[in-house]
Amino acid sequence: MEKKLKKWQGWALFGGAMAIVFFLGLCVSALMERRAEVSNIYANRKTELKGIQGRNDLFQSDFPRQYSTWEATADTTFKSEFHSSAAVDVLAQRPNMVILWAGYAFSRAYATPRGHMHAIEDVSHILRTGAPGVNGNADMQPATCWTCKSPDVPRMMEEVGVANFYKSKWSEMGNQIVNPIGCSDCHDSETMNLHISRPALIEAFERQGKDITKATPQEMRSLVCAQCHVEYFFKGEGKYLTFPWDKGTTVEDIEAYYDATEYFDYTHALSRAPILKAQHPDYELAQLGIHGQRGVSCADCHMPYVVEGGVKFSDHHVQSPLAKIDRTCQVCHRESEETLRNNVYERQRKANEIRNRLEAELAKAHLEAEFAWKKGATDAQMKEALQLIRQAQWRWDFAVASHGASFHAPQETQRILSHGLDRALQARLAITKVLAKNGYTDEVPMPDISTKAKAQKYIGLDMEKLEKDKAQFLQEVVPQWLKTAKEKGRLAQK
Repeated sequence: MEKKLKKWQGWALFGGAMAIVFFLGLCVSALMERRAEVSNIYANRKTELKGIQGRNDLFQSDFPRQYSTWEATADTTFKSEFHSSAAVDVLAQRPNMVILWAGYAFSRAYATPRGHMHAIEDVSHILRTGAPGVNGNADMQPATCWTCKSPDVPRMMEEVGVANFYKSKWSEMGNQIVNPIGCSDCHDSETMNLHISRPALIEAFERQGKDITKATPQEMRSLVCAQCHVEYFFKGEGKYLTFPWDKGTTVEDIEAYYDATEYFDYTHALSRAPILKAQHPDYELAQLGIHGQRGVSCADCHMPYVVEGGVKFSDHHVQSPLAKIDRTCQVCHRESEETLRNNVYERQRKANEIRNRLEAELAKAHLEAEFAWKKGATDAQMKEALQLIRQAQWRWDFAVASHGASFHAPQETQRILSHGLDRALQARLAITKVLAKNGYTDEVPMPDISTKAKAQKYIGLDMEKLEKDKAQFLQEVVPQWLKTAKEKGRLAQK
């Protein structure tokens, strides 16, 4: 027998339904207002822009929120247990790294990266770029070194051609590449849609048979970062920027790519091993971690959304997610900030345990190899040891050079480092056998490399001269670059 609703119950249901409809109407109205406000930003822009725009200040009037947060990348106050947003002298902290990079410019200087606003300043000031044009020093750095530092780069690529840009000298572009990483690097200046401004990423996907133009908006929130935060090398005489992804993107896949052509970045000054220098394979490693596998983008964590004045936008203060856990980690995770922060530190500590062992063993392997050469070792005798050193250092560098690897993919990072440690120990054993064949069975004497200065002196660096040349370069050449850029309107006048 059916029960009939009482009169008051019917009215209560009716009233409840009306309240829900009213609430939903308010939500839709608010959403439409926000959409309208956002649409108006694009429809009524004060500055009409097209193509690649090197000057970031041209976007400020139409996108003040994004611009002000982008300017905040100049801030260097953030500090966590292991990292910070300030430039820290890593070689002073870890002198073994001077030995690992003997014969390569990184042994002169290596500092932790700062925010995007410092990109031009940092690449101009670092001792690795030498002092082109000063005291007769030849400019050996290609313009390819500028590629990820400025929206002026794609502007110049359009102007002179991609291959011609790469073939130019670094110093030749000094008065052209003057604006730090900014708007046109990631956005189409007319539509503000995310876009790829660097051809190397598009070319790498094309060689794998993938069409990057079909990427989803969420994928693009990582791919714009993957233009630069990747492993790469300068291919051939033209120094053509290339991503070595043809065989895959794992540490072994990329190593196989390089091995197929017997490529190496430099010959080690002590061990004579053909060394591969990893750049910063952040994208490759991030895709192997749980967040990458679940479709979390780089921007989700490094550029979290902000709601201000009814407008939702990405915070362009790109920095460690630990600086704003309430808007990054806690969007998905319900644990406390302290718990989440300690989770990250725990992963970093465990990766660093293996890293420290690997660095120490690898430095000894280079020094012992140098000693073996002095004792009369032959190329044939040293072949196995040098190959093991190459493999060990590649794994060390792949993990260490990647920003945030121990969080992005902790299991993979520890796997890579442990395999590197295994090869470093194998290399030392192989060198011991070589020494025995040449009549030496005692322990190899180790030099004092306990400080950066001692290590640099041991590998033959004249740091006083390098510092002097760089100071002259910064006083004479760089100011002229900036003066010319301002006169030509390539740089903001303020």
